[in-house]
Amino acid sequence: MADQVSANSTSDSLLSALTELALDLRWSWSHATDKVWRRLDPQLWNLTHNPWVVLQTASRKTIRELSADPSFRKEVDELLLQKHELAGASTWFQDRHAESALTRVAYFSMEFMLSEALPIYSGGLGNVAGDQLKAASDLGVPVIGVGLLYQQGYFRQQIDRDGFQRALYPFNDPDQLPIEPLRDAEGEWLRIPLHFPEATLWVRTWQAKVGRTRLYLLDTNDAANLPTHRGIASELYGGGAEMRLHQELVLGLGGWRLLSALGISPEVCHLNEGHAAFAVLERALGHMQQHNLSFEEALAVTRAGNLFTTHTPVEAGFDRFPPELMRANLGRYAEHELKVDFESLMALGRKNPQDHSEPFNMAYLALRGSGAANGVSQLHGKISRRIFQPLFPRWPEAEVPVGQVTNGVHVPAWDSAEADELWAGKCGKERWHGTMESVQRLRAATDEELWNFRGKARRSLVEYVRREFARQRAHQGASAKEIAEAESIFSPHALTIGFARRFATYKRPTLLLHDPQRLVRILTDPQHPVQFIVAGKAHPQDGAGQEMIKQWNDFMARPEVRSHAVFLSDYDMRLTSHLVQGVDLWLNTPRRPWEASGTSGMKVLVNGGLNLSELDGWWVEAYSPEVGWALGDGQEHDSDPGWDGQEARALYDLLEREVVRSFYACNELGVPTEWIAKMRASMVQLTPRFSANRAVREYVEKYYLPLSAGYRGRVAKSGAQETELSEWSKSLARHWRDMRFGNVTTRTVDGYHIFEVQVFLGDLGPDAIRVELYAEAQGGSDVFRQPMKLLRQDGPGGCRWYSASAPATRVPGDYTPRVIPSKPGVSVPMEAAHILWQR
Repeated sequence: MADQVSANSTSDSLLSALTELALDLRWSWSHATDKVWRRLDPQLWNLTHNPWVVLQTASRKTIRELSADPSFRKEVDELLLQKHELAGASTWFQDRHAESALTRVAYFSMEFMLSEALPIYSGGLGNVAGDQLKAASDLGVPVIGVGLLYQQGYFRQQIDRDGFQRALYPFNDPDQLPIEPLRDAEGEWLRIPLHFPEATLWVRTWQAKVGRTRLYLLDTNDAANLPTHRGIASELYGGGAEMRLHQELVLGLGGWRLLSALGISPEVCHLNEGHAAFAVLERALGHMQQHNLSFEEALAVTRAGNLFTTHTPVEAGFDRFPPELMRANLGRYAEHELKVDFESLMALGRKNPQDHSEPFNMAYLALRGSGAANGVSQLHGKISRRIFQPLFPRWPEAEVPVGQVTNGVHVPAWDSAEADELWAGKCGKERWHGTMESVQRLRAATDEELWNFRGKARRSLVEYVRREFARQRAHQGASAKEIAEAESIFSPHALTIGFARRFATYKRPTLLLHDPQRLVRILTDPQHPVQFIVAGKAHPQDGAGQEMIKQWNDFMARPEVRSHAVFLSDYDMRLTSHLVQGVDLWLNTPRRPWEASGTSGMKVLVNGGLNLSELDGWWVEAYSPEVGWALGDGQEHDSDPGWDGQEARALYDLLEREVVRSFYACNELGVPTEWIAKMRASMVQLTPRFSANRAVREYVEKYYLPLSAGYRGRVAKSGAQETELSEWSKSLARHWRDMRFGNVTTRTVDGYHIFEVQVFLGDLGPDAIRVELYAEAQGGSDVFRQPMKLLRQDGPGGCRWYSASAPATRVPGDYTPRVIPSKPGVSVPMEAAHILWQR
């Protein structure tokens, strides 16, 4: 009996240790525990890559047997020890910003891509959110995620025998996902109430452990809810406008209320796209209630700690909701909670607050409710300033307050086993932590080492493609002969190109099919064969995207193409991993400037793949001839079919004359030295630049720390500060139109133009404004902005004279005096967009 009790105790101890490992999603990028799950159930592990499912499926008999195996138990104990040591290890954030007052950043996103075991993502937006959460864990940045737990997530894709996409919606059983319910101090499941018109909506809460950080998830499938409400969080990007509005209310209002219920008070709220913008309202509401303020006063304080990241490259891409839908769902919230009239709330999401028929734009709310905003590449920052310029009338586009932080990928989550071995051998195990200087050591790798590494990676991909394509053909009802052909497709020695992304018109996924016969010749060249892997989903409501999938499958059904090209179904994180780890070349053909950033091509960098991409998004910053190939002229051509044809021909030329030639131009050792030179440069130069490590460090130092300081500064002066800000803002609104310029005089002395300008301030005091001398950028020079000094006050109407000098390298007419708002600690024009020009 005692032996049985001891055995049970040992078994329970092992189960507890395995549970702790399985529920920490660090296994999704650190593969040290893979062998443990493979030992429990190799077949299920290979199918799901979900440790929690493997552990739950394992029988008690299996656990008892493994608990009696000293070597297995020792391995688990060592993994657990490593996990605990890592949690307590010093990090970049602790070392670099030890004195920082930043304690918490709440990162709100509609989707998070962390693992195929947690299918709550669609594509790029979730990729960025998941990778930044992982990088924050590595770097010790105090970020927590807030998202939605979807019952079905994004659809799963099946390609039928005729090449058509079929959308499937399997149920995500929460018990089989690596998450846990959140419970309060009494052990009760934490549920958040939201007041909807029909009834109270109860939101269930969960948490996923992601290394050092946490992801909090909300779902509406609570038994106490109305049937229609239970399905609010059923599909990612599914349903109509009402479902989308409800999802965004749950994310924004419910997400911030969850943080409050947990006692978490973030200094910074990071809105990953406008979907989460309702958090702006709920954060202000909490501060309003805590300090007995008006909504306007509370928003003036809390917005200082909000950051809005926009990913949308076209204005039409923002979520908009009609006024009647907004009134039905937020009318009561505005009047009874925020204590403002409904039209005042709507004004926060409108270009023209006086137009009561204008829909409510979530991106406008996010921008007006934040202290800073950014795009996700240098080019996208420029495009975003153009998009939001109407909210800052008469301000130059270059001064619209939208910066940029170029996206990056979490390198350890995307590197292959072969890549990990190569990098670790040259650069050390900690190469992706900290500031990544050791990455440069990879330059010492020989051509032969790099080529052998790529050969192994390509061979692994070919094996995967054969397996998956055979399985796919079997599901399509293929014959035994067709399945056997699928199992022998591709060569491990041929140039392998990958193209995988969402099938949308602007991504031009069929650009290569512009001249099918020319593509056939490229693929089937007997001396220099090329093999092509395509994957991607089209939204179930996007008929044009689905037709493009059909076009590719029809092309690949041609007898001469079958052994050279495949379309792999159900593009998800696992399929992406295999592709980016094994392809030699990643192809990307968006219509500039509609690729805000793009991250798929970044994932091949660590794995030695090269990029051939349109000069759009991140590739504008990354491209040089020594690291890859570029398509396009760097200009915008809208949807001109003539230009598409021209670029298609240029793409064929690049493939034939440069890419294929370079891959097969080998020296006496069988190594393509030109290709390897590009590969080495790409790996060393681009991998660290386009990593989530760099992106998160940039967010910390460019936005999180300044926003945190600004927010804390306003809270510290709570009461008087809010009133002062509110009165200043109201005074600007009342008196700005009464201000005007008078006389301007100019003289040139010793190589400088001296300007004196007369300004009638009316009832505004000089401390409320700043007078500047301004000139647009010219000939490569920066914008010229020079504060003008107050010379004297004379005459009625608040008349004052200001003076400034400017280099006489430009004519006086290039310079223009202007007046803008000014107040210490206030971001202009973000928080005050008034401006008056002298002409």
